[in-house]
Amino acid sequence: MDLAAGNTSRKPSVVIQPRKGLFQLDLTSVWQYREMLYFLVWRDVIVRYKQTALGAAWVILQPLITMLIFTLIFGNFAKIPSDGIPYPVFAFSALLPWSYFSQALAKSSSSVVNSSNLVTKIYFPRLLIPLAASVSPVVDLFFSFLVLLVLMAWFNIAPTWGLLALPLFLGLAIMTALAVGLWTSALNVRYRDVGNIILFLSQVWMYASPVAYPVSMVPVKWRLLYSLNPMVGVIEGFRWALLGKESPDFMLMAVSSSVVLALLAGGIVYFKRMEQTFADVI
Repeated sequence: MDLAAGNTSRKPSVVIQPRKGLFQLDLTSVWQYREMLYFLVWRDVIVRYKQTALGAAWVILQPLITMLIFTLIFGNFAKIPSDGIPYPVFAFSALLPWSYFSQALAKSSSSVVNSSNLVTKIYFPRLLIPLAASVSPVVDLFFSFLVLLVLMAWFNIAPTWGLLALPLFLGLAIMTALAVGLWTSALNVRYRDVGNIILFLSQVWMYASPVAYPVSMVPVKWRLLYSLNPMVGVIEGFRWALLGKESPDFMLMAVSSSVVLALLAGGIVYFKRMEQTFADVI
């Protein structure tokens, strides 16, 4: 009996306790659970396309129809300049990252609430949930990218070497969606009307971004303030990489990217602090 008791006393134990300190974020656990991230992304993709009549066609039709409306209203009626690029290609090249961002923001904002069964039953880094929601819409972006290539071929626009920089701007787009999604997903757990606010915010945000118009239309004295919009650097980067337009304002892009990094850092800290109460509130 004593021997058995001695063996029992030497069994390893795991102590679960809340973290102390503002910056004890334990981000290494995200890498340790990377396989779970893969399955969460794969689950989101399967659910999106399972039992749908249009499937990937809707992913193509949505930005395509928006591009046609923009071309008719802003390109033909309002005569908005497009930096010497055919307006349909000009608009679609911006709708490409914007459609991804708006979809990723909507998914990530509701991701924690929609995963309540996982959050309340098993342990894993909760950061994986909004991260997976921010990554999965990249599949839709790929289908839209194929449509853009067809448009570019139709208007005789050849890709340039700037296309090699596209993965960098795609990464910036993912970081932007994740940065905002971390804040909104944590807030949505406590305040469920955040989802409604996000729908309105996305509509306003699109017109505050250079989707239907070029940055050159913004007065010079307001461009520094305008560059605080994190999507400005993303959209300008996509247009430059895809269409080979003149080099963008790198100061504007640097400010926009800095805002993304600040939002991302703050979002991670805020999300990690709030996740301790997710299981109780959700």
